[in-house]
Amino acid sequence: MGMQTDSLVLSGLYAITPDGLSTETLLKLSEQVLLGGARVLQYRNKQANPLIQAEQAHALRLLTQQYGALFIVNDNPLLAALCKADGVHLGKEDGAIAEARKVFPSGLIGVSCYNSVERAKQALLEGADHIALGAMAASLTKPGAEMAPLSLLSEVNQLGLPVIAIGGINLRNAPAILDAGAHALAVIRALFDDPHPFTAAQQFSALFERK
Repeated sequence: MGMQTDSLVLSGLYAITPDGLSTETLLKLSEQVLLGGARVLQYRNKQANPLIQAEQAHALRLLTQQYGALFIVNDNPLLAALCKADGVHLGKEDGAIAEARKVFPSGLIGVSCYNSVERAKQALLEGADHIALGAMAASLTKPGAEMAPLSLLSEVNQLGLPVIAIGGINLRNAPAILDAGAHALAVIRALFDDPHPFTAAQQFSALFERK
């Protein structure tokens, strides 16, 4: 099984970096989001070559340590291990949890479960530390993604793992998603595309304080 007691710290605003940013821009925007209260930062850059990915991941690891936030690497257990990340996040194309655990034995492993209770149950059995559900709303990042109903959050909550809601989340729909049972809100565009990412992160973070 995974490290479920440790993973309960995974809550709050979960910022995911967009593809294609220069290292300078990535670090500048990420720092604004962390200053605004993001508790988790996931590095996701499918476009960069491995050398750039390694450079950016190491820099973000240092930045998240500075702000006391968790650092997660998307879909690459080896990179997560190399940069001493706190965790790795796996989609359905990213290999098995057991394989990731061999490469990255000490880290948290999150799994995308989309809109499937069965996939969430399987992730629990295989030792996932937390799971992501979504898309919660239409998403520009993944326009073809299937929708996950709000009711799924409370249903999957009963498995006892932290649940991350993802996909199309903005300040308008976030309160209802939290009320339905999400522990964390994964946000890309509503943070990194906002002209004021610090303020956007503050506004998202404030939603957790009302609970």
